[in-house]
Amino acid sequence: MMHEGAKPILFARALELRKRETLAEKHLWSHLSNKKLGVKFRRQHPFLYFILDFYCHELKLAIEIDGGIHLIKENREYDEMRTELIEEFNIKVIRFTNEEVLFETEQVLEKIRAIIGRPG
Repeated sequence: MMHEGAKPILFARALELRKRETLAEKHLWSHLSNKKLGVKFRRQHPFLYFILDFYCHELKLAIEIDGGIHLIKENREYDEMRTELIEEFNIKVIRFTNEEVLFETEQVLEKIRAIIGRPG
């Protein structure tokens, strides 16, 4: 299921997040939207108890963008637990930092293309 176990409140929260996306999210979305890489991505996608930054259901691929707060030990541990849980549903999770997305965009896109099997 595309929204496996997501509660209605999570859909409302996802809508809020789409309205106030970060600069890095907006930048990456400009490269993922409208099937620019050949597959459909959704942004702020509810799944289980979480909201995935970007999700391609066709490929079962989640892309997460991490800001500085994710460097804090407790947040890193939470991210690892979250990734493990999501991957139990055969969804591959890849992570990039805000800085990678904003300043190393082509390398980020190359990594995504390699995973989805579409050359640049």
